[in-house]
Amino acid sequence: MSANGLNGQVALVTGGGRGIGANVARDLASAGMKVTVAARTRDEVEAVAAEIGGRALVGDVSRQEDVERWLAETGPLDLLVNNAGIAVTEPKAWELEPSAWWSTFEVNVLGVYLCCRAAIPGMLARGGGRIVTVASGSAYLPTRSNSAYAASKAAVHRFSEVLAAELEGTGVFVFSISPGLVQTALTAHVPDDAPWTPPECAPRLVRALATGEFDALAGRYLHAEHDPPEALRERMAVIQADDLNVIRLRR
Repeated sequence: MSANGLNGQVALVTGGGRGIGANVARDLASAGMKVTVAARTRDEVEAVAAEIGGRALVGDVSRQEDVERWLAETGPLDLLVNNAGIAVTEPKAWELEPSAWWSTFEVNVLGVYLCCRAAIPGMLARGGGRIVTVASGSAYLPTRSNSAYAASKAAVHRFSEVLAAELEGTGVFVFSISPGLVQTALTAHVPDDAPWTPPECAPRLVRALATGEFDALAGRYLHAEHDPPEALRERMAVIQADDLNVIRLRR
C-alpha cells in the first residue's frame, strides 16, 4: 500500500499535543488520514487539531474511563499511535518516592495497555489495523539514571512484541519504535551537544508503518533514525532471515 492508500483512514495519536506526538499527527494528516490527538492538556491538543483539521480529545491514558471514551468517540481505528509518556527527575532509584516512581509505569505501560485493549476489538472486527508504540533506546541501553523510565520502556517493548505474536494472522500488526533522541520538553535536561535525532525521522517511520509495507517486521524494534523506510526496504529480507532488530539475552 502506498502512502496515498492512507487517505481517509482513521488514526489516534496519544500524547499528541506537543513534541513527537504533534509532529506524528501533522505527518499523518498530511498523508490524508483523519487524525485525532489526545492528551491531558486541552489547549495543546485543540491547537494541534485545529492546525491539521483533526479532532481533539482530552484525558489521561492511565484512566480506563478516559481511554474507553476516546475510542467510543473515534470509532474503529486503522492506526493507533501510543506516544504518551512521562519521565520523572530521579537522582537515584532508592531516593524517589514509590508513588512518583510508579506513576511513570501508570502512564508509560498501563496507558499503552489500556489503549491497545480498547482499540484491538474494533480492528479485529474490521479485519485489520496497526499499532505503533513509541518506546525508547532506554529499553535496551543501560543508563545511570531514570530507572523508572528505562524499566517502563523495556516493559512497553516486550508487551508490544508479545502482542504482535498474539495477533499474528489476524491482520492487526504491532510495532515498537525508538524515536531517537529528539529535542522535546521531555529531553530539556539533555546537553545541547548531544547526538540529536532530526525530529522528522519518527513521523516518517510511523507513516511508513501505517501503509502496511513493513507488516512483516511486526514485533521488531525499529529505530527512527537508523531504520528509515528506505533502509528497511533494502534490509527486510536480511532482518527476517537473521532475526535482527530484536532484544534478546545472549549467552
